Formats: sequence, structure tokens, C-alpha cells
Amino acid sequence: MGRYLALLLALILGSWIAFNDQLLPESAPLSTPATEFSGERAFADVNFLSAVPHPTGSVANANVRDAIVGRMLRLGFSPQVRPGVGVFQSPRAPDAVIAGQIENIVGVLPGRDRSAPALALMAHYDSVPGSPGAADDLMGVAAVLETARAIKARGTPARDVYLLITDGEEAGLLGANAFFRRDPLAERIGLVVNLEARGSAGRVQMFQTSPDNGKLIEVFQRTAQRPASSSLSVLIYDKMPNDTDLTEALKAGKSGLNYAIIGNQFDYHSPTATAANLDRGSLQDMGTQALAVASELAFSQQLPGRAGSAVYSSVFGDLVIAYPVWAGWVLLAAIAFLIALAVRWARHSGEFPAMDIVRGAGALAFAALSTAAVLEFARRLTGAEFGYLEQRFLLAQAQRWEWAIMLISLGVLMGSAGDMARGRRWMAAIPVLFGLACSAFGTFDMVGAVAGVTAGVIGFFVYNRPTSRKGAWAGVLLLGLLLAIVLQIAAPEAAYVIAWPLLVASLGAAATALSARRGVLGLALLTVLAALALGWEGGISHLAFLSMDVMALFSLQMVTAGLVLWPLAQPDTNAEKGLVVGGALLIMGFIITLFVRAEDPWTPRYPRITYVGFQVEADTGRTWRFAPASMDGSWTRQALGGTVQPRGHWSWRVPMLAAPGRPVSVATPATTLEPAADGAMRLTVAPPPGSRRLALQLRADKAARLLAVNGVPTDLALPTDRWVRVFWASPGAPIVMNLQPSAPGRLQVRYAATIDGWPAEAAPLPPRPADIMLWDDSDSTFVTGSHAYAW
Repeated sequence: MGRYLALLLALILGSWIAFNDQLLPESAPLSTPATEFSGERAFADVNFLSAVPHPTGSVANANVRDAIVGRMLRLGFSPQVRPGVGVFQSPRAPDAVIAGQIENIVGVLPGRDRSAPALALMAHYDSVPGSPGAADDLMGVAAVLETARAIKARGTPARDVYLLITDGEEAGLLGANAFFRRDPLAERIGLVVNLEARGSAGRVQMFQTSPDNGKLIEVFQRTAQRPASSSLSVLIYDKMPNDTDLTEALKAGKSGLNYAIIGNQFDYHSPTATAANLDRGSLQDMGTQALAVASELAFSQQLPGRAGSAVYSSVFGDLVIAYPVWAGWVLLAAIAFLIALAVRWARHSGEFPAMDIVRGAGALAFAALSTAAVLEFARRLTGAEFGYLEQRFLLAQAQRWEWAIMLISLGVLMGSAGDMARGRRWMAAIPVLFGLACSAFGTFDMVGAVAGVTAGVIGFFVYNRPTSRKGAWAGVLLLGLLLAIVLQIAAPEAAYVIAWPLLVASLGAAATALSARRGVLGLALLTVLAALALGWEGGISHLAFLSMDVMALFSLQMVTAGLVLWPLAQPDTNAEKGLVVGGALLIMGFIITLFVRAEDPWTPRYPRITYVGFQVEADTGRTWRFAPASMDGSWTRQALGGTVQPRGHWSWRVPMLAAPGRPVSVATPATTLEPAADGAMRLTVAPPPGSRRLALQLRADKAARLLAVNGVPTDLALPTDRWVRVFWASPGAPIVMNLQPSAPGRLQVRYAATIDGWPAEAAPLPPRPADIMLWDDSDSTFVTGSHAYAW
């Protein structure tokens, strides 16, 4: 019973530590000293700027631009509006170019040495269509303004501090591209601190750095206040298909740090991303983090140079542990010594079969794979599909779903450890059943099936006889050591995720002779060590929950939790109640999951999304009201009216539900093709009045190349008879493309012009109930058509 109480206490204490580590600071009042960051001062800017959605090219975006310029003037930062053309080509979409006219805002706080490389504080002021963008990224804009104001109050910095407020980030990093590739001021910048958001709440994560970040992390380690960052997050983000404005700065060879809040992601790119829904504690956290590092950099005589990338992570409070990659091997050697010492001392208190070590390692692998299979089943059981829009059902009840994941994961781990005391083979069937049941929801689930069957095979050989706790824990630690070594070789920046909990567990193993020493002191030590490790790991688990809807990620978390919890979770040999704790946690987790499935989460605070558009086919004169099938519902049917049928169109990613609309009169884009210099052809497309976005598709019957967009060099191949895509964001200005054909032939041009608003001549949309909201550029008019040219 004492061991179960210790286990329960470790879980409670670990949860309490993790919870407190995620608490946000209070927003500092307006009366805060001028040299410090005030969340309330910054919030006043957010509240003023985020009145309405303001995508690039809109009148509302121009109003936000003017308001920011006025704010900078009052603060004494001499703002300039610097227009330009941004062009973005992603290696993940080699058949597409995104371009647009943008207007960046640049202010400056002069430093003592105007020739020294400058520090840039960067955020973007545009929003996605349909969202007021209070968090993404007007919170970043407000934090930049307040941070620069506080630096100014501290005295004259050693170097210039630039306030770089970019345009067109949401359209494709266009403002950052225009600045760092073509603005002469970019040559002045030595280091960039970028502020972003994914959601409207949560701790601020410093999630990306420039390469060779060793010196930069030294500054971060020295100055950060209650930071949340790690080399793992930097590594993962580098592999993800995500970009922010810092991407363009890094391409230009600049050093930099990227900060963002991550939490309450229901509000990400949503109409609910209002100032009222922004957590002011998150804004304060953002400003506190930004000011700490920016002030250090601004007043430093030199900016940090490049050095080998560090392995690092925030721990608790202001503590950041960082070391070079080679030190990871020293740490693993120390861990191996502690494990060997623990095993040797454990054998002094009684031998245990070597196969117990093998079975212990197998049990931890069984627990990890079983966690993946059971969580995959639970995710399917919620009824929500995978994808950001599809999982909004879960985002509307995220806290409840996170509790379910945590309880189920711990339940599987506790059960896996608990039955080692008896070793019953039917344990192997549990993950197999859950893994195969993942495919009972309509499609074959490869992750669930593979994880479940593999766990079952391992379990068949592991759970065939009782295993001693000493031997099992030794096997658990050795498997952890093996995994840490693999990570140290393959991804040293991530090895600490296993190595640090393994070090804590190894210290406990050595101190208690692998838990052979009984008594209150031994249990107390194991409980404290487990609680500390779990409290730290809880932050990683929470970030994994927030960042990616991938259940298999929690397998790694159960490996690290198993390292410290195993001696408390596995009872004495032949104990009858080894599955009690695990079974109870598992049942509670699935009860919450069923509540999640049954709940109707849609409320005025968390509305269901809807999307409906009005398409005008210029080639045929026909019009259509359309909506995605995934957003079908009673309001959508009212909005569509008439006879609804599935219909496809080249400008839609997937077939839509569509109904014929009334004829309306709208202007269409004007296109011309004329010769240019050096045998090239100039294709000009002028959007119709009121249009802020053009989506074009080009196809040539002879190979050609797109050489430039509005004078900016590009390199986009037009393979023979294949469509390529060009997107243009601009308030009415034409896009001018220089094309180089390889031989005479024909060019086909398709266009789709987006005009904000529903046509006045069309039947109006029905009012939306309070628990339904529009999404993105819903309720807009889309003018589509085509042209063909000979060249």
C-alpha cells in the first residue's frame, strides 16, 4: 500500500509542478515603471488595432498601417512606410509563386553607434481574411512597440533598434521577403527578434533560432525570465512545413530568435481572435521575454556571433540548462556508470535472473507502443477527423481532451508496469484489440494497427512469468540508455529529452539499490525524484498536445515517465492488485473521451465554422453559391438555396456543394500579352475594382519559364501542358509577369479574383445564429474565367 500511495503522491506532485510551470503572469498595470513592460499599455494598442479583419490589400489593413505609424510618431521612432513587392516560392510547392504589393513600416530608436549592426524587433500587422488578428499578430506588434518604448526609457542603446512591422505575412511572408531581399535597410540588421502567435493564450515559447546558436543561447540563458524553450522545439520546427517572417531573415543570413504564444488554438486565424479573447497574461509573458533579451542585445557592445549549436532546455523558474553537443556523451557515460552501480548494489541484496532485465526493457517498449495504439483508438473514438479545421471540435473542448490523453497514457503505463508482478499473457491482447479497433471507424488506421500488433508481439514474450522489480527497472533504464544513445547520434539536440529523466532515475536507482532498499526514506526519495521529473516532462507533453495532433508522440512521453515511475508502479512479485491503478486511470480517461464525443461544444464563444461563396463564371455568365461539403448543415443549406449538387471547379481544392445563383454584373480582370525584351513575353493581369487577391493558373503547350513578377526575378518552370499557379495580393494594382517561351505556341490563362463582400444583386445570406461563424474569406465574391493567347 505504501508504494501505491507514493505513486499517487508522485503523480499529484508532478501534475502540480507542471500546472504551476504553465501559469501566466499577471498583466502589469498602466502604472508600471516606464523601464518595464506593461501588458495593459500594450493591450491598449491591441484593442485599438484589432477592430476588424485586415488582410493584405484591404482598406482595413491600410487603416491599421496608418494607426501604427501614428503610434510610432508619438513614441518618437521616426516611422517610414516602405512599399515593395514580395515574392515567395516554397520548395514544398515548386509549381507555385505567391507575390504581392506590400507596405512595411520601419521605425528606429537610434543608438550610440549608428554603424554597429542593428537589432530588429519584428512582427506583422496584416491578418488572415475573416479574423481581426488580435493575437496573430497585433499582439506581436503591440509587444514590439512597448518593448522598444521600455528600451528607450532605459537610456540610449549601444546600437540602433529597428521596429520592423511587416505586411503580407499571412499571404506568404511577402513583407519580410521584400525587406530582407530588396530593401537597403536590411543591410543594417544584425539580429532579429520575431514575435508571433498560434492561438490566443498560453506560455510564450522561444521555438526557433538561427543556425549555430551556441552564443545566442548563452544570451538567452543569461537573460530569460521564466522561459519556455528547448533545442528539441528548435529541431522539430526546423523539420516542419511551417514558416514565419523569420524564415526570410534566416535566408538572408541574419541571426535571430522566434517567439510565439501557443494555446487556445481555436482562436488561431479565427473570427474569435478578438482583443476580448486574448489572454493578457500571455501578452505580458511575450513582452517580458522579448524585453529581457532585446534589452541585453540592444545595450551590448557586440551582438553574439556564431558558434556550435547548443543542447538546452528551460527547467523551472529562470533556469536554463545548456551545454555543447559533446557534453551529451559525458552525461550518458555518467548515466551508464550510475546504472551499473545500481545493478551491482541490487545484486548484493539478492540475485535476479538476467531475463528479468530483458523483460523489463520489453515491458517499457510494450508500454510505449500500447500507448500509441490506445490513444489512436481514443482519438478515433472522439469522432473528430484529422486536420486543423476537422479537429476544431476538439479545440473547442481542448482542456477536457488533454485530460483524457493524460489519464489514458498514464493508465497504459501503470498497467504495463503493474502486471509485471504476475506476468499474464492476456496482457498482450489488449494493445492488439485497441490497435485493430482503430480501423473500425471507416478507414484503415496504419498507425494503430502497426503499434498495436507490434506491442502484442512484444507483450507475448514479456508477460509470460512474474518479473522482479529490480530486474524490470534495470531493463527499463538500459532501454532508456540505448534510446538516448541513438538520439545522441542521430539528433543530439533531442537526446536530453530522455537523458535528463534517465539521469534522475539512475540517481534514484543507485541510491536505493534499484529499489531493493525498503523503507520510508527510499520511497520518499523515489517519490520526490519522480515528481520533479514528471513536472518537467509535463511541459513537454503539454507542448506536444498543443503543437501537433499526433497521438504517437505521447509514446515518447511514456518512455520518459516510465524511467522514473517504474519502481513505484510495479508492485512486489505475485501481487494481486498490480492493474488497479492503471485500470482506474484508463477507465477515467475513456469516460472523459466519451464525454468529449457526446458533447455539443458549439457556443457563442466557440462557434461552428461555415463557409459560403458566390462564384461568377465570366466565360459562361453562370453564377453559383457554393460551400464545402465538410461544413454542410441547416444554415449552409439555407444560404445555398435552390437545388444543391456536388460540383468541381479548378479554383477549388475539392468539389463543393453548389446551387445556381442569380445573374449579377461584376467587372472581370483585364489581361494582355505583349512582347518584351530579349524574346520574352509580358503578361499583365489587372484585377477588377474591389479585388485584393488574384489566383492565376498558366499552361503553355511548349515549355516556358516565369522570369520575373513586377520586376522581381523569379524562376518558375512551366512544363509542357502542365498548369502552374501564381497568386497575387494587391489592392487593385496589376501583376506583370515576364515569361520566356522556348518556342512559338499557345498560353492558357485562368483567373479567380476575390472581391470582399456578397454581391448586392444576389439574394442576401440568412443571418448566422450566435453559435455559427464565417471562416476565412467566406461571404466573398469570386470572379473566374480564362483567356488563351498565341505567342
